[in-house]
Amino acid sequence: MDKTQTERYARHILLREVGGQGQQKLLSSKVLVVGAGGLGSPVIAYLAGAGVGVIGVADDDRVALSNLQRQIIHGTDDVGATKTASAKKFTARLNPDVVLVEHELRLTGGNAADIIAGYDLVVEGVDSFETRYVLSNACIALKKPLVSAAVGRFDGQLSTFKPYENPGVLPCYRCLVPEEPPRDAQVNCAEEGVLGAVTGVMGSLAAMEVLKELLGIGDSLAGRLMIYDGLRAEFKTVKLPADKKCSDCGQ
Repeated sequence: MDKTQTERYARHILLREVGGQGQQKLLSSKVLVVGAGGLGSPVIAYLAGAGVGVIGVADDDRVALSNLQRQIIHGTDDVGATKTASAKKFTARLNPDVVLVEHELRLTGGNAADIIAGYDLVVEGVDSFETRYVLSNACIALKKPLVSAAVGRFDGQLSTFKPYENPGVLPCYRCLVPEEPPRDAQVNCAEEGVLGAVTGVMGSLAAMEVLKELLGIGDSLAGRLMIYDGLRAEFKTVKLPADKKCSDCGQ
């Protein structure tokens, strides 16, 4: 690292668990963020600040005024722009060390594997069960960790999925949600609302799990589900077993 980088990442370098070698590892890492909305915004911000060298952002949406209450990397001047372009502008302003790759598209069974193959890890904050299953299947096939976050009106949940590391013990996303819930049972912030700070809490926690996975430090959330209740100011973590009959990862 040069002198400017040493100063920029000084607080990381001071950490025994990170140090100079860990920071260099972050600078050489590649992370795909799927969704540049309420959850993706703090993920992108903290990964860029941390110096993750390449951040891919996959999103086919454009910035709307109603996004700005929670999607903190976008500003009023960005309304109408693609979220990937807005994310790139934000990242360039925050940290020139980071290369942001725009994927202005929706990930599907036809393109997900090709895109994910170029990254070390995937983190998602989408509101589509179909897309989550696509990401999960691709990450299982490519043996890439998947950090998955979701929010409701005042609550959220978070886990890391890497069933390939311990088949039959560590779960995949489908082990958590075997099939897509009925439409009337799904929570949609466009219909029910969401307190903006909740997405900040869960997105920041997702970024933390990404950094832990890249650095190989701490206890992974693989095999566990973290649940946050914002109104009660409570966290709880429950065990998440693998479903040995799971159609995606079961044996």
